[in-house]
Amino acid sequence: MSDKVKKLFREEPKIVNIGLEIFYSSLKDQGIEVVQVNWQPPPSIEKRLKEKLDKIL
Repeated sequence: MSDKVKKLFREEPKIVNIGLEIFYSSLKDQGIEVVQVNWQPPPSIEKRLKEKLDKIL
């Protein structure tokens, strides 16, 4: 096993959670260093509507 892999398993995990907040809360309750990212995929919209929004923004 490489030194990088060995080092990875010796350190405490650092987690970035993108998704379910309950997963974040569970990790936090266990004392694990975790960051919650509130992200969701952009809504799918019609191409014509997207072009108009792009012009406005």
